[in-house]
Amino acid sequence: MIFKYKALKGTEMIEKQIQAVSSDSVVDYLKKNGYFPVSVTEVKEQQLSFLNALNNKVNFNDVVDFTRQIAIMLNAGLTLIDALEILKKQISKPGMQKMVNDIDSDIKGGGSFSSALGKYPNNFSGLYIALVRSGEASGKLGEILLRLADNLEKEREFKSKLKGALIYPSLILVGMFVVMFIMITFVIPKLLNLYKDFNVELPMTTQILILISSFSVKFWPLMVIGIFAGSYFVRKYLKTKNGKLNFDRLALKLPVMGKVISISALVDTTRTLAILIGAGVSILDALSIVIDTTENMIYQKAFISVSHKVEKGQSLGVSLDQEGIFPPILVQMSQVGEQTGNLDDTLFRLSKYFEMESEISIKSMTTLIEPMILVILGFGVGFLVLSVITPIYNLTSSFK
Repeated sequence: MIFKYKALKGTEMIEKQIQAVSSDSVVDYLKKNGYFPVSVTEVKEQQLSFLNALNNKVNFNDVVDFTRQIAIMLNAGLTLIDALEILKKQISKPGMQKMVNDIDSDIKGGGSFSSALGKYPNNFSGLYIALVRSGEASGKLGEILLRLADNLEKEREFKSKLKGALIYPSLILVGMFVVMFIMITFVIPKLLNLYKDFNVELPMTTQILILISSFSVKFWPLMVIGIFAGSYFVRKYLKTKNGKLNFDRLALKLPVMGKVISISALVDTTRTLAILIGAGVSILDALSIVIDTTENMIYQKAFISVSHKVEKGQSLGVSLDQEGIFPPILVQMSQVGEQTGNLDDTLFRLSKYFEMESEISIKSMTTLIEPMILVILGFGVGFLVLSVITPIYNLTSSFK
């Protein structure tokens, strides 16, 4: 809960908000820190600003930190209830505190940790809940949560690297198109009007620019509406099954970027299978969870097919080989892991290998994108300069 308090600190009146369990705990906190409480009132939910409501939403980073903290405390010998009690005192975000309070209440009411997490499907994936359930059944909840925390942190690190590699070129391209749109629609027409009073033959680039500029001046409102409408319909289409399938198929065929997407999918699937099989989950159940958690539909369909073949008694390695989209190293190492009985360890080593490959691919992508952006920028700027300056040069030459 959020409380608003007024308190004296010496001769100064201080008004602030604080997260606490009750008003009494707020008063105790103020007294311990040398404040004289004047008033403490609870801030109702409708009084919270929209920005605060957004900040209170539990995000992926909160789940990662929650997992790591619970894992450390369980492995230190604390019970789950004790660990949750400590977390309740440490957490300041209202949304996260509410979730931890609910989980704590469910467990104290006789429910399991996995069933309590299952009430928050937007925050805890099927993989997460399946691993927790496996840890509860085997008595190795702390150990499994540590592996799960490692997995989530690696996922967070990979997403951060990928976003970092894409954010710079994305901003440059968006900025370039915005500047060119403004120039062509509002600035260039004023310059081109100067040429109408002179009998000068305009070069082809200038004529093209005039056509583009005239179209933009007349129809720029429709162009803006079209961009927003197109974006809306594209997003709507991508939410359909066929739309998502076609997009994922196209994404895998993209130069450089397709390899990054493919390897990142392999990193996630191999690591997920390794953790599940190592936690005692059967291969069929593990494949079922991988199918649910795989974002790329091409790989999802492939794993559905693999699952059906494994269910009929075929080995995992042979099933992967028959799909035709998995790299030979994954097929061969899966077969070796099955023969030696160390499939989980083999898959975990493979996930590390694919992780290294993904980092190399991201660096290669970044190295290639930067010069490509410079070439595009140079072409765009050169076209504008050539189209505007050439007629001026021709005009001054005719005066001579």
